[in-house]
Amino acid sequence: MTYTLAIGDRAYSSWSLRGWLLFDAFGIPVKVVTARLYSDDLARVLADFAPARTVPALAVDGAVVTDSLAIAEELASREGGIWPSDPPLRAIARSLAAEMHSGFSALRSHCAMNLRVAYADCAPGAEVLADLARIDAIWTHAMARSGGPWLCGEYSAADVFFAPVAARIAGHSLPTAHPEYVAAHLAHPSFRRWRAMGMVDGADQAAYARDWPQKDWPMPVKPATACEGPAVNDACPYSGKPVTDFLEFDGRVYGFCNPFCRDKTMADPEAWPAFMRIVNLS
Repeated sequence: MTYTLAIGDRAYSSWSLRGWLLFDAFGIPVKVVTARLYSDDLARVLADFAPARTVPALAVDGAVVTDSLAIAEELASREGGIWPSDPPLRAIARSLAAEMHSGFSALRSHCAMNLRVAYADCAPGAEVLADLARIDAIWTHAMARSGGPWLCGEYSAADVFFAPVAARIAGHSLPTAHPEYVAAHLAHPSFRRWRAMGMVDGADQAAYARDWPQKDWPMPVKPATACEGPAVNDACPYSGKPVTDFLEFDGRVYGFCNPFCRDKTMADPEAWPAFMRIVNLS
């Protein structure tokens, strides 16, 4: 089965994050095509995904699936493992995902996802706080029924749909009754890889800038810096191609086949298993 997924800017496109997590978090191979939001690039990319007008959009078997909830259901029918196997928990998971899909407009509007910055205070109003109270209530209900650690026991599509919500809560210093659940999203390997790519994936989008006091991202990463070669490795850990770009991590220099491979690794070195295998062998 060949899947091709169109996504927008990783730092900002919360719906694209959901679409991508449905693949990466469940180990489903996918070819990714990226488009710059608010530009002609988006229309150019989506021309190959007609009739889609938004991202994410999934092409498979000559058909195009144009909605993240539809993508979840289509993958579940083809791959399995997306929703909980237990019928009552599966019903709860689908209800949670649907409510996220159609609700919480005040939170979405006031706290746009921006994975490149974190705010110490975003002055949430009453409507935002009401959305947060509802989110706490449904998270509490689900985890009381499932026993956790994720909403419906094991990680499922319900958690995928709330990953950008967790990022908003953490990145905007919002109140939550479930800080451990929010922290689990920030530490999830797939989320960390997405954010690492988002940190270096194109220029900042001015539409997402906010004049609020900033703080460090809630989950610190181990530092790495760009440098000159030579490297301890001759082949890029991702492509196997000869190395041309370099970073220093834990006192050693490692090489990559292009600036993006280097920079996504530099943004969060420990998020990348292929890179860490080289580190552990060097």
